[in-house]
Amino acid sequence: MAAPTQRIAAARGAEPTPALKRTLGRFDLVAMGVGTIVGAGIFVTTGVAAATKAGPAIVLSFVLAGAICVLVALCYSELASMTPLSGSAYTYTRATLGESPAFLVGWNLLLEYAVAAAAVAIGWSGLCTAMLYSLFGVTLPHEITAGPADGGIINLPALLVTGAIIAVLIFDVKLTATVVKTLVAVTIVVLILVIAIGTPHLDTTNWTPFMPFGVHGIAAGAALAFFAYLGFDIVATSAEETRDPVRDLPWGIIGSVVIATGLYVAVSAVLTGVAPYPSLNNAAPVATALSAIGAGWIGKVILVASVIALTKGLLMLCYGQTRLIFAMSRDGLLPRALCHTGRRGTPVRLSLLLGTGIALVAALLPIGTVAELVNIGALFAFVVVALGVLLLRRSAPERPRPFRTPFMPVVPLAAIAGCVWLATTFEGLTWLRFAVWSAAGAAVYFGYGRRRSLVPTPEGTA
Repeated sequence: MAAPTQRIAAARGAEPTPALKRTLGRFDLVAMGVGTIVGAGIFVTTGVAAATKAGPAIVLSFVLAGAICVLVALCYSELASMTPLSGSAYTYTRATLGESPAFLVGWNLLLEYAVAAAAVAIGWSGLCTAMLYSLFGVTLPHEITAGPADGGIINLPALLVTGAIIAVLIFDVKLTATVVKTLVAVTIVVLILVIAIGTPHLDTTNWTPFMPFGVHGIAAGAALAFFAYLGFDIVATSAEETRDPVRDLPWGIIGSVVIATGLYVAVSAVLTGVAPYPSLNNAAPVATALSAIGAGWIGKVILVASVIALTKGLLMLCYGQTRLIFAMSRDGLLPRALCHTGRRGTPVRLSLLLGTGIALVAALLPIGTVAELVNIGALFAFVVVALGVLLLRRSAPERPRPFRTPFMPVVPLAAIAGCVWLATTFEGLTWLRFAVWSAAGAAVYFGYGRRRSLVPTPEGTA
């Protein structure tokens, strides 16, 4: 069976193949992964999960979620080293299970990135508004900071920040990586400061009871905390822009998950140790916890850091989605015009179209419970990737594997089991929405993509 890269090249043959520029190194990838993961989750999800799901045992929830992500990352790394093309789980699924499941994976990842990006843009608007008031006493009118559903006219800050992010993406991917590295450095410095200030004030009585919601609470907390880890797969979408993807992609994927897990565990331990966990159920749990120990001045620093974290998180979510749709449109499953690249080797049309969609959603609509689809769509993709590693080891054992997932088949089986376990904690309505979105994707595939596909399905796959 020919390698996916060879099949794609043969299929595209006579026509010019849109390609992305290889400019990213190992440190760029780690920074981009950490920049995506360490964002809204560490400033918001930590408190909500502790207060409503796991209590002080949120530390174990983050360990559990991080462990499952590491298992999935090991599977991602093997397929990424074998198939160094843009598209992440979509591309890997196409190489292992075939076109139909690959489209559904890409379709659900598309929803994950779009909903998450719009939610982050709205969150950025709220935090930016609070920061302006806290630092300068400036109050922005409600009419321009909320959409019609929330009593306003348009969420202008969300609209503007999305436009700025898209401009960065269009200009140059190397600029994107440079901006992310800068923002990551600022965020990590602030988090280390939070840990350093909070640790001397730890009160172990706040950790009693340690598991107020029981073992199920740890699992439910992990399912909610999983949102905080979403984005490590964005590293895999940059495979085609990496100078040495075989060597550097595994470092980028696994390294970003491990670093983020360490930060989440340390910060959640400090938060629940300096303040009662029920008090953390608000939009700024880090600032709330530190104000409880008299470090009120740090609240303003944390507010600024939160805005920075959400900025880079939005940047990476938009980046990941453009590269995913680029791969699907280049393969003919979505309109081919979307994969056109400009002079700088970036998908200009796609970035503009995507940015317009995200900006309109963020400016006019509330996200609400639809954001839960982010988690379930990602878990679906992760299960398929782990399954792909198992199947490809059996169907094509002779294929070169520069990076091999260790402890086969334990790692992919454990990854599948962990993702399924977390998915069982979702409400029935979330599953219904997931089914409806997947059905819509199936209709798009069979009504459009299947007839226009440019890449032949490999033998032995569906």
